[in-house]
Amino acid sequence: MTNKKVVIIGGGIAGMEAAASLSERGHNITILERQQTIGGNVANWHKLFPTLRDASEVIDFLEKRIDSPRISTVKNINVENIKKTNGSFSVEASGMTMNADAVLIATGYDLFDSRRKEEFGYGIYDNVISSGDLEKRFKSGMPITSTNGTEPKRVAFIHCVGSRDEKAGNHYCSKVCCVTGVKQAIELRQRLPKTEIICFYIDLRMFGAGFEELYREAQEKWGIQFVRGRLSEAAENMDGSLQIKAEDTLSGRPLKMKTDLIVLLAGMEPSCGTADLGKKIGLEQRMGQFLKPKDEHILSNQSSIEGLFVAGTCTGPMTINETITDARSAAVMIDNYLQK
Repeated sequence: MTNKKVVIIGGGIAGMEAAASLSERGHNITILERQQTIGGNVANWHKLFPTLRDASEVIDFLEKRIDSPRISTVKNINVENIKKTNGSFSVEASGMTMNADAVLIATGYDLFDSRRKEEFGYGIYDNVISSGDLEKRFKSGMPITSTNGTEPKRVAFIHCVGSRDEKAGNHYCSKVCCVTGVKQAIELRQRLPKTEIICFYIDLRMFGAGFEELYREAQEKWGIQFVRGRLSEAAENMDGSLQIKAEDTLSGRPLKMKTDLIVLLAGMEPSCGTADLGKKIGLEQRMGQFLKPKDEHILSNQSSIEGLFVAGTCTGPMTINETITDARSAAVMIDNYLQK
Protein backbone atom coordinates (compact mmCIF):
# COMPACT_ATOMS: atom_id res chain seq x y z
CA MET A 1 0.00 0.00 0.00
CA THR A 2 1.86 3.03 -1.29
CA ASN A 3 -0.59 5.83 -0.42
CA LYS A 4 0.40 7.89 -3.45
CA LYS A 5 -1.78 10.60 -5.00
CA VAL A 6 -3.25 10.35 -8.50
CA VAL A 7 -5.26 13.02 -10.31
CA ILE A 8 -7.69 11.72 -12.90
CA ILE A 9 -8.94 14.20 -15.48
CA GLY A 10 -12.41 13.11 -16.54
CA GLY A 11 -15.27 11.60 -14.57
CA GLY A 12 -16.71 9.35 -17.25
CA ILE A 13 -16.71 5.57 -17.05
CA ALA A 14 -12.95 5.31 -17.75
CA GLY A 15 -12.08 7.80 -15.02
CA MET A 16 -14.49 6.20 -12.54
CA GLU A 17 -13.23 2.65 -13.08
CA ALA A 18 -9.57 3.71 -12.99
CA ALA A 19 -10.19 5.61 -9.74
CA ALA A 20 -11.82 2.58 -8.14
CA SER A 21 -9.05 0.22 -9.24
CA LEU A 22 -6.32 2.57 -8.00
CA SER A 23 -8.02 3.18 -4.65
CA GLU A 24 -8.18 -0.59 -4.12
CA ARG A 25 -4.41 -0.58 -4.54
CA GLY A 26 -4.04 1.95 -1.72
CA HIS A 27 -3.73 5.21 -3.64
CA ASN A 28 -5.58 8.47 -3.04
CA ILE A 29 -7.51 9.72 -6.05
CA THR A 30 -8.93 13.07 -7.10
CA ILE A 31 -11.31 13.03 -10.08
CA LEU A 32 -11.68 16.32 -11.94
CA GLU A 33 -14.86 16.57 -14.01
CA ARG A 34 -15.82 19.58 -16.13
CA GLN A 35 -19.53 18.76 -16.09
CA GLN A 36 -22.01 18.97 -13.20
CA THR A 37 -22.44 15.20 -13.15
CA ILE A 38 -20.20 12.17 -13.54
CA GLY A 39 -20.71 9.22 -15.84
CA GLY A 40 -19.86 10.94 -19.11
CA ASN A 41 -21.81 10.03 -22.24
CA VAL A 42 -23.05 6.73 -20.81
CA ALA A 43 -25.11 8.67 -18.26
CA ASN A 44 -27.12 10.07 -21.20
CA TRP A 45 -27.87 6.72 -22.84
CA HIS A 46 -31.04 4.70 -22.37
CA LYS A 47 -30.26 1.12 -23.44
CA LEU A 48 -26.92 -0.47 -24.27
CA PHE A 49 -26.06 -2.80 -27.13
CA PRO A 50 -26.09 -5.70 -27.70
CA THR A 51 -28.21 -6.83 -24.71
CA LEU A 52 -30.43 -3.72 -24.44
CA ARG A 53 -29.74 -3.50 -20.70
CA ASP A 54 -30.36 -0.16 -18.95
CA ALA A 55 -27.35 2.16 -19.11
CA SER A 56 -28.15 3.22 -15.54
CA GLU A 57 -26.99 -0.22 -14.34
CA VAL A 58 -23.43 0.52 -15.49
CA ILE A 59 -23.46 3.98 -13.90
CA ASP A 60 -24.86 2.61 -10.61
CA PHE A 61 -22.14 -0.07 -10.55
CA LEU A 62 -19.37 2.49 -11.05
CA GLU A 63 -20.82 4.97 -8.55
CA LYS A 64 -20.69 2.25 -5.90
CA ARG A 65 -17.12 1.47 -6.96
CA ILE A 66 -15.96 5.04 -6.31
CA ASP A 67 -17.78 5.35 -2.97
CA SER A 68 -14.49 5.28 -1.08
CA PRO A 69 -12.77 7.61 1.41
CA ARG A 70 -9.73 7.43 -0.85
CA ILE A 71 -11.60 9.02 -3.77
CA SER A 72 -12.73 12.64 -4.00
CA THR A 73 -14.55 14.16 -6.97
CA VAL A 74 -14.47 17.81 -8.00
CA LYS A 75 -17.12 18.83 -10.56
CA ASN A 76 -17.53 21.93 -12.72
CA ILE A 77 -13.79 22.31 -12.99
CA ASN A 78 -11.74 22.97 -16.11
CA VAL A 79 -8.16 21.68 -16.34
CA GLU A 80 -5.94 24.31 -17.92
CA ASN A 81 -2.44 22.84 -17.72
CA ILE A 82 -0.31 19.99 -16.38
CA LYS A 83 3.31 20.54 -15.40
CA LYS A 84 5.95 18.06 -14.30
CA THR A 85 8.76 19.11 -11.97
CA ASN A 86 11.29 16.78 -10.34
CA GLY A 87 9.16 13.70 -10.92
CA SER A 88 5.88 15.08 -9.58
CA PHE A 89 2.98 16.82 -11.27
CA SER A 90 1.02 20.00 -10.70
CA VAL A 91 -2.42 20.20 -12.28
CA GLU A 92 -3.78 23.70 -12.82
CA ALA A 93 -7.57 23.82 -12.90
CA SER A 94 -10.00 26.73 -12.52
CA GLY A 95 -7.57 28.83 -10.50
CA MET A 96 -6.41 25.96 -8.29
CA THR A 97 -3.25 23.86 -8.32
CA MET A 98 -3.22 20.21 -7.25
CA ASN A 99 -0.11 18.11 -6.79
CA ALA A 100 0.07 14.48 -7.85
CA ASP A 101 2.51 11.62 -8.17
CA ALA A 102 0.81 10.50 -11.39
CA VAL A 103 -1.88 11.84 -13.71
CA LEU A 104 -4.41 10.00 -15.83
CA ILE A 105 -6.18 11.73 -18.73
CA ALA A 106 -9.60 10.15 -19.32
CA THR A 107 -11.44 13.00 -21.00
CA GLY A 108 -13.61 10.82 -23.23
CA TYR A 109 -15.38 11.88 -26.40
CA ASP A 110 -18.05 14.21 -27.76
CA LEU A 111 -20.57 13.32 -30.43
CA PHE A 112 -19.88 14.91 -33.80
CA ASP A 113 -21.83 18.16 -34.22
CA SER A 114 -24.20 17.24 -37.04
CA ARG A 115 -24.71 20.91 -37.92
CA ARG A 116 -21.39 20.68 -39.72
CA LYS A 117 -23.12 18.48 -42.32
CA GLU A 118 -25.42 21.20 -43.62
CA GLU A 119 -26.66 19.08 -46.50
CA PHE A 120 -28.45 16.82 -44.00
CA GLY A 121 -30.39 19.72 -42.47
CA TYR A 122 -29.60 19.25 -38.78
CA GLY A 123 -30.42 22.48 -36.95
CA ILE A 124 -32.28 23.66 -40.06
CA TYR A 125 -35.19 21.23 -40.36
CA ASP A 126 -37.12 20.34 -37.22
CA ASN A 127 -37.57 16.69 -38.17
CA VAL A 128 -33.84 16.00 -38.49
CA ILE A 129 -32.37 14.84 -35.18
CA SER A 130 -29.14 13.19 -34.05
CA SER A 131 -28.68 9.79 -32.41
CA GLY A 132 -27.91 11.66 -29.19
CA ASP A 133 -31.23 13.51 -29.42
CA LEU A 134 -33.12 10.26 -29.98
CA GLU A 135 -31.40 8.61 -27.03
CA LYS A 136 -32.49 11.49 -24.79
CA ARG A 137 -36.08 10.99 -25.96
CA PHE A 138 -35.85 7.29 -25.15
CA LYS A 139 -34.37 7.98 -21.73
CA SER A 140 -36.91 10.67 -20.79
CA GLY A 141 -39.87 8.64 -22.01
CA MET A 142 -40.88 11.38 -24.44
CA PRO A 143 -43.17 10.28 -27.28
CA ILE A 144 -41.37 9.84 -30.59
CA THR A 145 -43.30 12.11 -32.93
CA SER A 146 -42.74 14.46 -35.83
CA THR A 147 -43.02 18.17 -35.10
CA ASN A 148 -46.72 18.09 -36.02
CA GLY A 149 -47.29 15.77 -33.05
CA THR A 150 -48.11 12.63 -35.04
CA GLU A 151 -46.26 9.33 -35.06
CA PRO A 152 -43.90 9.16 -38.05
CA LYS A 153 -44.93 6.74 -40.78
CA ARG A 154 -41.32 6.38 -41.95
CA VAL A 155 -37.99 7.02 -40.21
CA ALA A 156 -34.60 7.05 -41.95
CA PHE A 157 -31.39 6.38 -40.01
CA ILE A 158 -28.24 7.77 -41.64
CA HIS A 159 -24.99 6.03 -40.69
CA CYS A 160 -21.45 7.46 -40.55
CA VAL A 161 -22.31 11.12 -39.92
CA GLY A 162 -18.97 12.73 -39.16
CA SER A 163 -17.01 9.50 -39.52
CA ARG A 164 -15.16 8.10 -42.54
CA ASP A 165 -15.79 11.51 -44.08
CA GLU A 166 -13.06 13.61 -45.67
CA LYS A 167 -15.31 16.66 -45.86
CA ALA A 168 -15.83 16.51 -42.09
CA GLY A 169 -12.10 15.99 -41.56
CA ASN A 170 -12.60 12.62 -39.84
CA HIS A 171 -11.19 9.72 -41.84
CA TYR A 172 -11.53 7.14 -39.07
CA CYS A 173 -14.39 4.79 -38.23
CA SER A 174 -16.15 5.64 -34.96
CA LYS A 175 -16.63 1.92 -34.31
CA VAL A 176 -19.99 1.99 -32.50
CA CYS A 177 -22.24 4.03 -34.84
CA CYS A 178 -23.42 1.00 -36.84
CA VAL A 179 -24.50 -1.03 -33.84
CA THR A 180 -25.95 2.08 -32.18
CA GLY A 181 -28.15 2.55 -35.25
CA VAL A 182 -29.29 -1.08 -35.09
CA LYS A 183 -30.01 -0.80 -31.37
CA GLN A 184 -31.94 2.45 -31.75
CA ALA A 185 -33.91 1.10 -34.71
CA ILE A 186 -35.04 -1.85 -32.61
CA GLU A 187 -36.01 0.43 -29.71
CA LEU A 188 -37.94 2.64 -32.11
CA ARG A 189 -39.76 -0.35 -33.61
CA GLN A 190 -40.72 -1.51 -30.10
CA ARG A 191 -42.32 1.89 -29.46
CA LEU A 192 -43.75 2.45 -32.94
CA PRO A 193 -44.67 -0.97 -34.35
CA LYS A 194 -46.42 0.51 -37.42
CA THR A 195 -43.55 2.80 -38.46
CA GLU A 196 -41.37 1.85 -41.43
CA ILE A 197 -37.68 2.07 -40.45
CA ILE A 198 -34.87 2.22 -43.01
CA CYS A 199 -31.13 2.39 -42.28
CA PHE A 200 -28.82 3.89 -44.92
CA TYR A 201 -25.25 2.63 -44.47
CA ILE A 202 -21.88 2.64 -46.23
CA ASP A 203 -21.05 -0.82 -44.95
CA LEU A 204 -22.01 -2.37 -41.63
CA ARG A 205 -19.19 -3.10 -39.20
CA MET A 206 -20.59 -5.51 -36.61
CA PHE A 207 -17.32 -6.65 -35.07
CA GLY A 208 -18.24 -7.10 -31.39
CA ALA A 209 -19.66 -10.09 -29.56
CA GLY A 210 -23.41 -10.20 -30.15
CA PHE A 211 -23.39 -7.33 -32.67
CA GLU A 212 -23.99 -9.45 -35.76
CA GLU A 213 -26.76 -11.32 -33.96
CA LEU A 214 -28.43 -8.02 -33.06
CA TYR A 215 -28.22 -6.93 -36.70
CA ARG A 216 -29.89 -10.17 -37.84
CA GLU A 217 -32.56 -9.80 -35.17
CA ALA A 218 -33.29 -6.26 -36.40
CA GLN A 219 -34.11 -7.66 -39.85
CA GLU A 220 -35.68 -11.01 -39.04
CA LYS A 221 -37.69 -10.16 -35.92
CA TRP A 222 -38.32 -6.43 -36.22
CA GLY A 223 -38.55 -5.95 -39.99
CA ILE A 224 -36.02 -3.12 -40.19
CA GLN A 225 -34.75 -2.42 -43.70
CA PHE A 226 -31.11 -1.75 -44.58
CA VAL A 227 -30.10 0.08 -47.77
CA ARG A 228 -26.44 0.27 -48.77
CA GLY A 229 -26.11 3.89 -49.86
CA ARG A 230 -24.91 7.29 -48.77
CA LEU A 231 -27.33 10.18 -48.31
CA SER A 232 -26.44 13.14 -50.51
CA GLU A 233 -28.95 15.70 -49.24
CA ALA A 234 -32.23 16.28 -47.44
CA ALA A 235 -34.85 18.95 -48.10
CA GLU A 236 -38.02 19.94 -46.28
CA ASN A 237 -41.44 19.62 -47.91
CA MET A 238 -44.27 22.07 -47.33
CA ASP A 239 -45.91 19.76 -44.77
CA GLY A 240 -42.70 19.47 -42.71
CA SER A 241 -41.82 16.01 -44.00
CA LEU A 242 -38.44 15.44 -45.60
CA GLN A 243 -37.32 14.52 -49.09
CA ILE A 244 -34.03 12.66 -49.18
CA LYS A 245 -31.74 11.85 -52.09
CA ALA A 246 -29.36 8.93 -51.92
CA GLU A 247 -27.73 6.29 -54.05
CA ASP A 248 -28.40 2.60 -53.68
CA THR A 249 -24.81 1.47 -54.22
CA LEU A 250 -25.78 -2.20 -54.56
CA SER A 251 -28.02 -1.53 -57.57
CA GLY A 252 -26.12 1.56 -58.73
CA ARG A 253 -29.34 3.55 -58.97
CA PRO A 254 -30.30 6.94 -57.50
CA LEU A 255 -33.02 6.93 -54.89
CA LYS A 256 -35.57 9.52 -53.74
CA MET A 257 -37.69 9.00 -50.68
CA LYS A 258 -40.11 10.91 -48.47
CA THR A 259 -39.66 10.41 -44.73
CA ASP A 260 -41.16 11.94 -41.61
CA LEU A 261 -38.06 11.82 -39.42
CA ILE A 262 -34.31 11.53 -40.05
CA VAL A 263 -31.90 10.28 -37.38
CA LEU A 264 -28.21 11.10 -37.95
CA LEU A 265 -25.89 8.56 -36.35
CA ALA A 266 -23.16 10.91 -35.14
CA GLY A 267 -19.60 9.67 -34.78
CA MET A 268 -17.06 10.22 -32.00
CA GLU A 269 -14.65 13.12 -31.72
CA PRO A 270 -12.22 13.99 -28.90
CA SER A 271 -14.05 15.76 -26.08
CA CYS A 272 -13.97 19.52 -25.80
CA GLY A 273 -10.58 20.58 -24.45
CA THR A 274 -8.78 17.27 -25.04
CA ALA A 275 -6.94 18.47 -28.13
CA ASP A 276 -6.02 21.83 -26.58
CA LEU A 277 -4.75 20.19 -23.39
CA GLY A 278 -2.76 17.65 -25.39
CA LYS A 279 -1.10 20.36 -27.46
CA LYS A 280 -0.36 22.48 -24.41
CA ILE A 281 1.47 19.70 -22.58
CA GLY A 282 3.18 18.35 -25.71
CA LEU A 283 1.33 15.07 -26.31
CA GLU A 284 1.18 13.64 -29.81
CA GLN A 285 -2.21 13.35 -31.46
CA ARG A 286 -3.80 11.09 -34.05
CA MET A 287 -7.10 10.52 -35.90
CA GLY A 288 -8.53 13.98 -35.61
CA GLN A 289 -6.77 15.03 -32.39
CA PHE A 290 -7.33 11.98 -30.21
CA LEU A 291 -4.36 11.52 -27.88
CA LYS A 292 -1.68 9.15 -29.15
CA PRO A 293 -0.25 6.60 -26.68
CA LYS A 294 3.46 6.02 -26.46
CA ASP A 295 3.05 2.65 -28.20
CA GLU A 296 -0.30 1.45 -29.60
CA HIS A 297 0.44 -2.23 -29.06
CA ILE A 298 2.39 -2.62 -25.83
CA LEU A 299 2.12 0.74 -24.00
CA SER A 300 -1.36 1.84 -24.99
CA ASN A 301 -2.04 3.58 -21.65
CA GLN A 302 1.27 5.40 -21.35
CA SER A 303 1.85 8.81 -22.89
CA SER A 304 5.16 10.17 -24.10
CA ILE A 305 5.56 11.82 -20.67
CA GLU A 306 6.60 9.44 -17.91
CA GLY A 307 4.00 9.34 -15.15
CA LEU A 308 1.25 10.77 -17.37
CA PHE A 309 -1.20 8.14 -18.59
CA VAL A 310 -4.22 7.97 -20.91
CA ALA A 311 -7.33 5.77 -20.88
CA GLY A 312 -10.63 5.36 -22.67
CA THR A 313 -11.98 7.21 -25.67
CA CYS A 314 -9.64 10.19 -25.41
CA THR A 315 -7.29 7.91 -27.41
CA GLY A 316 -9.87 6.77 -29.98
CA PRO A 317 -13.33 5.22 -30.37
CA MET A 318 -14.14 2.32 -28.02
CA THR A 319 -17.14 0.38 -26.81
CA ILE A 320 -18.16 0.54 -23.14
CA ASN A 321 -16.60 -2.78 -22.22
CA GLU A 322 -13.39 -1.85 -24.07
CA THR A 323 -13.31 1.47 -22.18
CA ILE A 324 -13.70 -0.16 -18.77
CA THR A 325 -11.08 -2.79 -19.61
CA ASP A 326 -8.74 -0.04 -20.81
CA ALA A 327 -9.25 1.86 -17.55
CA ARG A 328 -8.34 -1.22 -15.52
CA SER A 329 -5.24 -1.67 -17.65
CA ALA A 330 -4.27 1.95 -17.03
CA ALA A 331 -4.69 1.46 -13.28
CA VAL A 332 -2.26 -1.46 -13.34
CA MET A 333 0.32 0.58 -15.26
CA ILE A 334 -0.07 3.55 -12.91
CA ASP A 335 0.29 1.31 -9.86
CA ASN A 336 3.46 -0.26 -11.30
CA TYR A 337 4.85 3.19 -11.97
CA LEU A 338 4.08 4.38 -8.43
CA GLN A 339 5.63 1.29 -6.88
CA LYS A 340 9.02 2.11 -8.38
